[in-house]
Amino acid sequence: MFENINFDYERSRRLFKEGFWIVLGQIMLVLGSLVGVRILTGLMMPSEYGELALGMTVATLVNQGVMGPLGNGVTRFYAPAVERADFGGYLKAVLRLVLSASGGIVFLFLIVVVGLLIVGKVQWLGIALAATMYAILSGNNSILNGIQNAARQRSVVALHQGIEPWSRFLIAAGLMVALGATSTVAMAGYVIAVILILVSQYLFFYKVVPPNMDETDEGTKWSTQIFNFSWPFAAWGIFTWAQLVSDRWALGIFGTMEEVGMYAVLFQLGYYPISMVTGMAMQFLAPIFYQRAGDASDSKRNTDVKKMSWLLGCSVLGVTLFAFLIVFFSHAYLFHLFVAKEYASVSYLLPWLILSGGIFAAGQTISLDLMSQMKTNSMVAPKIITALGGGILNFVGAYLFGIKGIVFANVIFSASYFIWMILISRRYFGELVAA
Repeated sequence: MFENINFDYERSRRLFKEGFWIVLGQIMLVLGSLVGVRILTGLMMPSEYGELALGMTVATLVNQGVMGPLGNGVTRFYAPAVERADFGGYLKAVLRLVLSASGGIVFLFLIVVVGLLIVGKVQWLGIALAATMYAILSGNNSILNGIQNAARQRSVVALHQGIEPWSRFLIAAGLMVALGATSTVAMAGYVIAVILILVSQYLFFYKVVPPNMDETDEGTKWSTQIFNFSWPFAAWGIFTWAQLVSDRWALGIFGTMEEVGMYAVLFQLGYYPISMVTGMAMQFLAPIFYQRAGDASDSKRNTDVKKMSWLLGCSVLGVTLFAFLIVFFSHAYLFHLFVAKEYASVSYLLPWLILSGGIFAAGQTISLDLMSQMKTNSMVAPKIITALGGGILNFVGAYLFGIKGIVFANVIFSASYFIWMILISRRYFGELVAA
């Protein structure tokens, strides 16, 4: 009996310590993002900030279509690789896949360069180059973060996640003061910051590598498994990227660059923080879910994971509704505190983007259950269809109502995604019970 008490105490102590580091990292990340918005909006006019937002769509494309899907697969198969004492083969596979992905991105960038030269948009070459470099480097950084998070190296992950936005915005601000407040200079600052973070990541990464790692020939096996798990994320990633960036591009087409900049600030203050808070919970629980599920062959373990994901989803919705009510009555003050006065006219839309971000995050927590069971194929149709619908709604909303139309299009998209994830999860729950 006393051995069980001691075991539970040690386990609780370890989980508390891990949770502390995740909370600390996310607090630093959120504060860094909010301070960064205040700094950059003070230095950049809305039109320049809008150009920076459009430039960041390149990084979003790489994350949604290439590096993000790969990172999910890398994180998911860390635990099975360790259980099978085959970290060497796993690491070989990861290196091979990351190099291939990075090479593919460079090739696509060269095609974009040719296209810009053909249409005479030479002025976009600088920000396109900087955005592509940032996308590749931040993608590699997120993959290292994923491995370290799966290895439960919470303090290392928290350190880098917390420092990243501060270094990114401060270096970008310093460069703009020295060289001029343009979108290209700001993006160059982002690149320098992520290089520094990536160097630090590599130095810490060796702590998760076993000292006597055996050389194996299992790299091809792990490559296949990671690819099979990841390709659905890439399949819908292009569509989710189109939905994610369609709001800014729709405003750029039917509105002005100033409106793009104002909406980008709204998105960063409303959508990002609630996503970061729920991401904190998912970051903490994902390795635990994956370890609980193992190779997803045990129905009892899968049922336990499902119950945990549903509890997490309900918690996310509760936090979202609370945040919505608070911000509904304080949006003007928050804008006065965190944003330059030129952007204040759209503050009343802030609570609605918080609502959108929270509902979508709740859907993501449900999808964590499906990923734990390796049911990623079941997510392809809802991801693609809701993304297409969300993109269409963004263009219709921008054309008819401008920024307001974009915001409410986001709410409708998030609600439809959440409902679909619930339906899929309930279907697999019925299969588990029947089994």
